[in-house]
Amino acid sequence: MKTVQQEVDERTNLTGSNKFELLLFRLGGDENGEHSELYGINVFKIREIVAMPPITSVAGSRPYMMGVVNLRGMIIPVIDLPGVVGCKPKTGLNIILVTEFARTTQAFAVESVEEIVRLDWNQVLSADGSSGGGMVTSIARLDGDTESTRLAQVLDVEQILRQITPPSKPDVDEETIGPKLKIHPGAVILAADDSGTARLLIEEGLTAMGAPYIMTKSGKEAWERLQTIGAAAKAEGANILDKVALVLTDLEMPEMDGFTLTRKIKQDSYFRSIPVVIHSSLSGSTNEEHVKSVGADAYVAKFDAEELAATIRKALGA
Repeated sequence: MKTVQQEVDERTNLTGSNKFELLLFRLGGDENGEHSELYGINVFKIREIVAMPPITSVAGSRPYMMGVVNLRGMIIPVIDLPGVVGCKPKTGLNIILVTEFARTTQAFAVESVEEIVRLDWNQVLSADGSSGGGMVTSIARLDGDTESTRLAQVLDVEQILRQITPPSKPDVDEETIGPKLKIHPGAVILAADDSGTARLLIEEGLTAMGAPYIMTKSGKEAWERLQTIGAAAKAEGANILDKVALVLTDLEMPEMDGFTLTRKIKQDSYFRSIPVVIHSSLSGSTNEEHVKSVGADAYVAKFDAEELAATIRKALGA
């Protein structure tokens, strides 16, 4: 029987092969609870799966905030995820998923949990432009590239959390973000993130820092763009740092994750001098250790514009 640490190590090592594990759950269906679809969340973000405990309502709560639970000494807010998405559970809200996102802990109420599946990131395609209303970042093909494959929607939890608990102050303050970045004229920061909300925040932050950038939606798109820029730089006889000052990447992305993108950059003799900063809602010491193992120059948790700016400056200075 595997120990908890062995299971953690095994899952962590999946990042070396562009793989991950997805927890599948259901939220309900239409107004009658029919046509229930599968949804997924990266196992790395799950702290605990708990049968629905007593919930204490909080006066003046925002819509879809069910209240709080007292779990192992922590007071944790509970979000009605089917309500946010527009689903109606046929059997009720039976389970909470206790999750960690970018230094915060919260629980999502769901109807049922199905299973954990192990997937390659190339089985996950971007949902950009789909009818998900911006709440879905990607679609996972659970049984591979077949016509009859089951599909699971991966929700943009960052957007959902901001919708439920909007920030009390501006995300980016030009007065506190610090001086403009100093990078080689003509060079850009190449950024990758699959969340539309995260991309907007990153773009706002980089603009406030005075940094020209290219924004992409996946590790695969970022790698292809980097190769194109690299080919042009070689043809000019230029150093790659004259064209790309830094790569800023998320970890969870369809087709190619941030770990794989970073490893590809650092194992390439022409690209390895480019500083890579991993910017992720996957927080915790385990992920930070993996960031170091693939050769990233820095790690910063989402989303604090001042901390992001300081991390980028430090990476550029190094």
